Amino acid sequence: MALELKHITKIYDNGFQAVTDFNLSVKDKEFICLVGPSGCGKSTTLRMVAGLEQITAGGFFIDGVRVNDMTPRQRGIAMVFQSYALYPTLTVYENMAFGLELAGFDQDVIRERVQQTAAILGLTEYLDRLPKNLSGGQRQRVALGRAIIRHANIFLMDEPLSNLDAKQRVSMRSELVRIHRNVGATTLYVTHDQIEAMTMADRIVVINLGRIQQVGTPKELYFHPKNLFVAGFIGDPPMNFVKVHLEGDEILYDDGTFRFSASPFSEDYKKKLANRGLVMAYRPEHVWWEKPAGCDEKDLFVFKSKVEVTEMLGDIQNLYVMNGTSKAVLKSTPDKIYPVGSEVTYFVKKQDLHFFDADSENVIEDAENRD
Repeated sequence: MALELKHITKIYDNGFQAVTDFNLSVKDKEFICLVGPSGCGKSTTLRMVAGLEQITAGGFFIDGVRVNDMTPRQRGIAMVFQSYALYPTLTVYENMAFGLELAGFDQDVIRERVQQTAAILGLTEYLDRLPKNLSGGQRQRVALGRAIIRHANIFLMDEPLSNLDAKQRVSMRSELVRIHRNVGATTLYVTHDQIEAMTMADRIVVINLGRIQQVGTPKELYFHPKNLFVAGFIGDPPMNFVKVHLEGDEILYDDGTFRFSASPFSEDYKKKLANRGLVMAYRPEHVWWEKPAGCDEKDLFVFKSKVEVTEMLGDIQNLYVMNGTSKAVLKSTPDKIYPVGSEVTYFVKKQDLHFFDADSENVIEDAENRD
């Protein structure tokens, strides 16, 4: 089912405005992640969609029908919460069948649905077990099963993996994507974990302070962030930022420690950069430790830094460095050795640099750098 949130606002009785002018269209069977820091309004938005919170202003539509005043049951929505909320004295089968029994379904129908749902979730061999005899990941699958078994067309998930350990979260991410493909329900998934969002979603909605910052595919958000918040939130480690300004045909660090020629950029783009405070940004993985072959030297920006800390992560190595008075994080291969206090030189291609207006914090687009 298609969902549409039009100018949704939520103001609590104490005057706190949790969500402001929220506009989002969700296609049928689309998997959408709402992502942002704690307290940004993402769970409140999900609860308004579910009918658990009243919408202060705006309209919520399911397949074109306004449902603001409908109860959760009338909306036909299945919700999976952060806690598993399983009945501890009931078996997996009984937990999954409970809602259908309350709704008066025939036992043969219940048995068939439980078996079908258990097969989708890989729970067939666990149907006779109690929740205490299951792992965290298995319990989360039972909680999902209780939602799936209702044959709902809309799934809402509020941080369902947050209680799992790191290994279980990784395996359950792929499980959830597989389940979504099998079931085909329109899904809104809330998380504060941008890695979850990037690996699972068709599109991501980045939220901060109750407002949408950007909506797009994982690739769009990663390569073309619209503002500093999105640039700093998406990516691990996040983008490196440094305050600069354009002076003549040079880009200068505000602290005066570095300067680069602005000649690689078009005259039109330099006009956009002129006469304003700038934040220059680049991702830790978009650095080159040697001049890249086949790249015109004029399109390379050269940085010299001092190593402060190194972080060995197995397949990669993070370097925390100082560029003048600015900090940066760089990615390198694990075989290289970077003594603390040593100086390093690295290169960033012109197309991997982003510039943001220091006041508005919005990106300053360079038409030549768009994919």
